[in-house]
Amino acid sequence: MNDPQFRRAQLRKAATGIDGLDAIMEGGLPAGRPTLLCGAAGCGKTLFGVTFLAEGSLRFGEPGVLISFEERPQDISENVASLGYDLPRLVVEKKLFIDQVQIERGENEESGSFDLEGLFVRLGYAIDAVGAKRVVLDTIENLFAGLSDAAIVRSELRRLFTWLKERDVTAIITGERGEGQLTRHGLEEYVSDCVVLLDNRVQNQITTRLLRVVKYRGSTHGTNEYPFLIDEKGISVLPITSAHLRHHTSSETVPTGILGLDDMLGAGGYHKGSSVLISGASGSGKTIFASHFAATTCARGERCLYFAFEESPGQIVRNVRSVGIDLQKHLDSGLLRFEAARPTLYGFEMHLARMNRDLDEFKPTTTIIDPISAFRGVEAEVHSVLLRMVDILKTKGITAVMTRLTSEQEHVAGGDQGIPSLIDTWVSLGALEADGERNRGLYVLKSRGMSHSNQIREYQITKNGIELLDVYRSLQGVLVGSARRQAQAAEQRKASGAMNGKRVTNRKLASGARQRIKDQGKSR
Repeated sequence: MNDPQFRRAQLRKAATGIDGLDAIMEGGLPAGRPTLLCGAAGCGKTLFGVTFLAEGSLRFGEPGVLISFEERPQDISENVASLGYDLPRLVVEKKLFIDQVQIERGENEESGSFDLEGLFVRLGYAIDAVGAKRVVLDTIENLFAGLSDAAIVRSELRRLFTWLKERDVTAIITGERGEGQLTRHGLEEYVSDCVVLLDNRVQNQITTRLLRVVKYRGSTHGTNEYPFLIDEKGISVLPITSAHLRHHTSSETVPTGILGLDDMLGAGGYHKGSSVLISGASGSGKTIFASHFAATTCARGERCLYFAFEESPGQIVRNVRSVGIDLQKHLDSGLLRFEAARPTLYGFEMHLARMNRDLDEFKPTTTIIDPISAFRGVEAEVHSVLLRMVDILKTKGITAVMTRLTSEQEHVAGGDQGIPSLIDTWVSLGALEADGERNRGLYVLKSRGMSHSNQIREYQITKNGIELLDVYRSLQGVLVGSARRQAQAAEQRKASGAMNGKRVTNRKLASGARQRIKDQGKSR
């Protein structure tokens, strides 16, 4: 049993400055200890190491040392310049020390003793020169090139890791992935306090970068594989999503942008922080419904992030302008932002990581995902990604409207992605067929926490956007389209005829009254 009087000591940690990674590691790397970062070529090991050093000096006031056994300092500086890091300036300001240790494969021979005293001297000088708190060694395999004696390698690795601990520096040692083991030597992971594995996985011709914390002595951590993204904005890792369903809930509502739909929901709009699905066949107006919501958000002075996976931003802006929705002015004001990409550009996990980063950067109150049906693949994988997407949005308190293309057969069915069970409000758009014509109809299938209407409402796409029509009932039932217009016209004619008849009757009564008054006057 745990001793209730024992106060649990907290392991010192050094924040990496990499979005999402610190959340997975519950604060960062173990401070004053070595961490092994391993993976195959192209996984981004060097970029992770340089980002760790650059962010440490820029954001946390911790100078760093980079010892490269492969690339020249000039090449490294040019490679990371695309991420926005000016390494030469950091070197001039004595916030970073870069050194290259060239070891040719033939220089290490298994004759006599082998030790790392020379490396310790150079590394110690570099640490003292800038007062470094962080160290990156890239990569460890080159240091022992040509040595096959496992005992020597293990002994010197242990000496190296112990030396780094004695200097109280937080270190990252990068290593190449081995055959059937984490590293080529298969020894580094055993003497490291923390091991992070990077993977560059290709499936169906689409690449996905994944990260996993294999071990972390003295600390709990996320144990799953997490996608990460490397682009012009740097490195971002998709963090842990909530496992306990403790999202903040609000009774506040946000308008849909369509007056009649607000009335149908009963509360005057969608619940703030909820997830909304608008499904329908092609041509039902799903994007227009979503654009109404985006325009209404921006009209309140709030930000909206629009993820488009089928149409370009310019095409969406042009198309909805024809129905009276001006999104361009909100783009110009900076309240609306589009992020458009083909679904096949990344894998599912990479899309999720990119969207999470964009949400953190733009900080919108609402978002549009148009459409989620663009994600196609194995049903379980698609459902998992959509579940995590909804979880991320709920955790951030963002009201999300998602559109989904459905066929006529699955108009009411959940569909192959099972998304309706995950969302809070489901608005279904469909065709109403009567008297040889098709009209558009809308109904609210579900809306958690609201006393919503169960009526099917006809709607029209006009030059002023979406307009919901009043329900028209007759002896034949609910009439739509031409039948509704004919019945209304007939009713108006009947009402007009009754009014005209009433006027004639009134005139006769008035004429008769005047005649009686005259007769009474004569009799007197």
